[in-house]
Amino acid sequence: MPESVALPLLHRDAPRSPRFLADAMLERLARWLRVLGYDVLSAGPGGAEALLARDAASNRILLTRNRAIAAPGPAGGSLLIQHQAPLDQLVEVVGRLDLQPPWRLFTRCLICNTGLLPVVRPDGLPPGTPGERLDHRCPGCDRVYWEGVHTRRMRAALQRALGQGAAVPAGGSLR
Repeated sequence: MPESVALPLLHRDAPRSPRFLADAMLERLARWLRVLGYDVLSAGPGGAEALLARDAASNRILLTRNRAIAAPGPAGGSLLIQHQAPLDQLVEVVGRLDLQPPWRLFTRCLICNTGLLPVVRPDGLPPGTPGERLDHRCPGCDRVYWEGVHTRRMRAALQRALGQGAAVPAGGSLR
């Protein structure tokens, strides 16, 4: 049975969504959680001590595969992730923390976690796509996001992983 730790603000009626800190082994899980709209910081270099200090200072739930640091923290606690495949890890986090839809898909940068802003795509980005349409830009790292085949594939993967009740919205908007 997976280890469990008391974690704050996880009930679906909680006033705000949980925020996470993912260790370096869980970067792909962090990206999937960002797709769902969760605030997920990725641990940078510095080892376990720096990660634990950052977790205590940020009041975030630490997501880790490292048993040595998966202990209750003074602030948000931690969750030891058992699965190895990123979508299985996502299902594990959603299930263990009772995270409920509807999720706000594609509202955060998958790389730096910053909230995305709507913007009209400049000509030529990306080549071969229709001209005038609303896209999103990350003010943190300047990446441009657009609706396309890749987002449809991601929605389909989420639907398969999280089940038919997940109500993963489709359509022409990233939001």
